[in-house]
This record gives sequence, structure tokens and C-alpha cells, in this order.
Amino acid sequence: MSENCDQNCGSCSEDCVDRKEKPDFSAKLHELSSVKKVIGIVSGKGGVGKSLVTSMLAVTMNRMGYHTAVLDADITGPSIPKAFGISGKATGDEYAIYPIKSRTGIDIMSINLLLHDDTDPVIWRGPILGNTVKQFWSNVVWSDVDFMFIDMPPGTGDVPLTIFQSVPVDGIIIVTSPQELVSMIVSKAVKMAKMMNIPIIGLVENMSFFRCPDNDKDYQIFGDSHVEDVAKMYNLKVLAKLPIDPRIAKACDKGAIELFEGDWLDPVADILELINEKQTENNTEVSKMKIAVASEGKMVTEHFGHCEGFNIFDTENGKIVKSEFIPNPGHRPGFLPNFLNDKGVNVIISGGMGGGAIDIFNEKNIEVIVGATGAAEAAVNSYLKGELKSTGSVCHEHQHHDECGH
Repeated sequence: MSENCDQNCGSCSEDCVDRKEKPDFSAKLHELSSVKKVIGIVSGKGGVGKSLVTSMLAVTMNRMGYHTAVLDADITGPSIPKAFGISGKATGDEYAIYPIKSRTGIDIMSINLLLHDDTDPVIWRGPILGNTVKQFWSNVVWSDVDFMFIDMPPGTGDVPLTIFQSVPVDGIIIVTSPQELVSMIVSKAVKMAKMMNIPIIGLVENMSFFRCPDNDKDYQIFGDSHVEDVAKMYNLKVLAKLPIDPRIAKACDKGAIELFEGDWLDPVADILELINEKQTENNTEVSKMKIAVASEGKMVTEHFGHCEGFNIFDTENGKIVKSEFIPNPGHRPGFLPNFLNDKGVNVIISGGMGGGAIDIFNEKNIEVIVGATGAAEAAVNSYLKGELKSTGSVCHEHQHHDECGH
């Protein structure tokens, strides 16, 4: 990028790095797989009980009659098989890899199910770790899964980034602990999710308190909780608070997490069930939708704010019934999202988009799909079939400027 760059890529002839087309990192689900909802369980740091919450959520939803699965994406610290008491190895053939079923029928895939010895260290660099997780999504047969829970590695490194770009995550749950340090750690996870346009379902606080069996009083072993303050800061919900309970630790150590007793995560399960029911209703009711595609002619454009115009498609029951092209009226700060909202747009599709524009669309309850390429009409049809998911292609070159719809 030259010193005189005005950020207007549309009128620039320079072949700089910042104007190159963003690659499509999305990974396809195996042709024999069916996964309805993907929920990521994340944490800003290790040791807060992320894998425990992942396991307990899978068990809770399984008890409610849903077919659940766990994709263990914590490649260097896999603990899911231990919690479920799984000692066997995954099998495969020339067509696919097959997950192992737990005692109660939960499908599980983890790197420990492929290693010769569970204690063998995985000493791999970031790109290999990320590609392994993508293979767990694309090469494993996940049969008729209602809810897949992905146990993410802690932090905001290569693997979480790969998952957010490659897998159609429907939402994340952030696991935290009571310490004051949590404010900074959770902030990092929240900001990453927003940059990648991943919905945040809410927060779960683990090790929140200890209930003494002698007097039935609660004690804050790690000090006063700060999770409510953090939730208020980012307008998030505190979904549940898990106690320090020796019974849970004993269940994990014995590989019997499916036998745990407790209703701490029931409120989370209720929310996930509502999400599932809402999708079912949307799929069965007669639905109308208006989808806008930032375009150059009939093709999806890379830069939302500088597009030639918008191909707007009226759809009914998952079919395009009408389309029109509206020239771009200009990309003054914050103008385009409000302009499209006034047009009744429900979904906006683009190659890339600035974070400011995404925030405004989110405020208007307009779904944002970024990372799309190819013909505008084909992109809309892919979206209507549920095949087009956002890859989180934020226009970082514009994120500090009034461009791309900021």
C-alpha cells in the first residue's frame, strides 16, 4: 500500500496486497453427514472448565432427546475421550472416518482417538492443527446430528480462527471463571467473535461457588464474581453458574460424565432448544425474504462500500420470485446499512465488509454473509439451500476508515 493510498480500491490500479481477493476458507461437510446446529465452546484462557462445559452440554441435550456430537478441536490438550470413558480408536476407510459413540449414543471425534497412545504429545505447528480440525469436519461422517458442540482450544490463535472461517458455527458460548482477570480474557474472545461475525449466545461461569454440605451455604472460593459486569459491558447473557462440586470432578476422572447429576445447564439447554425450534418454524412456515448482494454487474463484489450496486432478490419459500438492481447511492459513513434496511432487506451478502458496517447491520437484525464469491444469483440460491455461510471476511484495510459502509 502506497503512502498516498486513499483506501478507494475501486479506482486504484495498484496491485497491492490489500486489494487481493480474500481466499475462501470454508470447508464442506462430508456428503454423508447432516449437522443441524454447531455450537462452539470457547474460553480466553485454559483451565476454566471449557471441556467440562462442552461435555455436560452434549449430555444435557442428549438427555432431552436430541442427537448430539462433540468435535474435540483442542488438538494439543484433548480431554473429551477421558471424560466419556472412551479408550477405543476411531475407524475409517477410503471414504471417511467414523466417530466413536459414547455409552448413551453421543458421537465423538478427538485426536486421541487416532493416536497410538493417548499420552503421545501432538507437537505440530498452527497450520497443521487447523487442517486437522477441518478434516474432523469434512472427512468424518456425522450422521443426523441435531447439535454439534466444538470444544475449542483456549485463546484466539490459529485453530479458533480456522474454525470460525471454515465451519458454519451458529453461535458460541464463552466459559469463564470468577477471577477479576476474566474481564480482559473474555473481552478478547468477545472481540474476536464480533470480528468474525459469530453470534455469542452468552457466558457460563465455572467454579462460581462452593456449596458446603454441612451448612448448605455458598462460598466464593475464588473471590467475588465479575461475570455480571463483563456481561453488562458487552450486552451478553449470563447463561449459567456452575459450582465447584467434587462429584463432577469424580465423574470426569472415572469417564462417567454421562452420569453426572445436576441441573445447572438446563437454562442453556432451554435457549439452545428455542434456537432449534425457531429454525424449524422458519423452515415450515411460508416465508418471504429480501436478500441484497453487493455486486459488480451480476457478480458478488469483494468490497461492500465500493460496489457498483446491489442485486436485490425477493424470495418466497426458499425460491427467488423477483430481482432488481439498485445502483450504489454512495458510501457515506453508516449510510448503506440504513439505506438497505429502509429497502426491507433481511440479508446482505458480500465478499468483504468493514466491521462498522457489520455492527450496524447486526443492530438492524439484518443477517450478514461475507466471504461470498461468484454470481450473485448463485450465491443467493446457495444461501437459501443453507449451503452459504459467512466466513468472516472483514475488510481489515478499511476498519479504521469511513469505508465499506462504516
